Amino acid sequence: MTAFSFFSRRKSNKIQSLWPSKFRKLITEKPIQLVDVRTLEEFKQHKIEGAQLIDIYDSNFEEIVDTKLDVSIPVAVYCHSGIRSINAAKILAKKGFKVYNLRGGMIFWR
Repeated sequence: MTAFSFFSRRKSNKIQSLWPSKFRKLITEKPIQLVDVRTLEEFKQHKIEGAQLIDIYDSNFEEIVDTKLDVSIPVAVYCHSGIRSINAAKILAKKGFKVYNLRGGMIFWR
């Protein structure tokens, strides 16, 4: 096994993309930090109850994560379609978080 494949597997073990039914079950049954990574405008329109907003487009995204989130508790992230949230998940995984991504984002959630 190459070093690259080892690190790829390690990172992928820290991120799991879930369909809405499994994501819903996860956020209702386990201690989790639920994070919406969309913009404030999107967040105001429709959000998942209990979510906190940390906009991935904010230039201070990583610093905000460091102050608001506890690395010992898994994080569930979502956005509109799943693209921004998977990018946020990669950043969080590099910081040591176990991350669950809502596959298909709010489009599939509804």
